[in-house]
Amino acid sequence: MRTVVNISLPIQLTKVVDEEVTRGAYASKSEFFRMLLRSWMEGRFATDLEKSRGELKSGKGKLLRSLTDLR
Repeated sequence: MRTVVNISLPIQLTKVVDEEVTRGAYASKSEFFRMLLRSWMEGRFATDLEKSRGELKSGKGKLLRSLTDLR
């Protein structure tokens, strides 16, 4: 299922998106923004993962071996 989301961009940013689609880098404007969101999410999750690894190394975290360890 998909949801339509409308956004407003300054002309300069609209031109960038249009140029990328026109040169064939993306099939559509929607695909451009899906890629942008995926990249943002991957970066955020990678940052969170590194933070968690640091907590484990410093002894602040708890390594869970099963769901019962959540209690």
